[in-house]
Amino acid sequence: MSAAGEIALKSRAGAPGALLCQHRLPADHEFGQKTIAVRLADSDGQRSLASILVNRMYAWRGYGANHKLSSNRNRVTFTACADDAVIGTLSLGVDGPDGLAADETFKDELDRFRAIPGASLCELTKFACDPSTKSQPALAALFHVIFIYGTQRYDCTDLFIEVHPRHVRFYDAMLGFQKVGAPRLNPAVTWWPADVPVQLMWLKVSEIRRLIDAHAGGKSAGGRSLYPHFFSHQEEQGIWARIAALSSKRQDKGAPKRPDGGFSRTAGFRLQTAAA
Repeated sequence: MSAAGEIALKSRAGAPGALLCQHRLPADHEFGQKTIAVRLADSDGQRSLASILVNRMYAWRGYGANHKLSSNRNRVTFTACADDAVIGTLSLGVDGPDGLAADETFKDELDRFRAIPGASLCELTKFACDPSTKSQPALAALFHVIFIYGTQRYDCTDLFIEVHPRHVRFYDAMLGFQKVGAPRLNPAVTWWPADVPVQLMWLKVSEIRRLIDAHAGGKSAGGRSLYPHFFSHQEEQGIWARIAALSSKRQDKGAPKRPDGGFSRTAGFRLQTAAA
């Protein structure tokens, strides 16, 4: 889409989406803007803006340019915005009767997790980030807000991610994922080139909580880890309260209650990405 087309679409997008977090980035970050907003893309116009970014980044990677972002009770899209521009997006989907997108290639692996008593899966899909505005604090804000939202709304236990094999080390270092099995080809998958393998990775969600508690707010985890850039406990509490108030306003009864005044220790995601 042309720049003029994007501007025209922004003018028709309507309300910018429910605000979940507004975060001032550190003064020494490499991103030109000082503040980003993480929002729900809860309108057709906002999902269209997110789709523009997804299709631009996926086409650049050779993954096609006809991706659509759907919305239903089991799937919600998030955006990271600077001013009026969407600089990052990903969608959260919950396992259910229709399964997960990863079932197209890794159903046998996911079924092994589903067979574990108490296990519950969900997924993050359609991750895209504008490389001209990418920074660790901005990425960390987006991931952490979605973790908080997923913790409050759902009761999942395992996080999965499908990536190009060359991105395995990135997601290992960034968030602590581990490989599950070997890379696979699946010509039937429309969002991925038929001749390029995809790797399934996994992270226990209780480990995400442990890493947040250990490193968020600037406590060093070393290397490329995002966890030192996650919100402090006080900031996390404020975001939790904002999301809870939003759910209450929308008369959303689907959020699990907060146990003992603390955070739920279970929430699971899977990430399908063209970024990194």
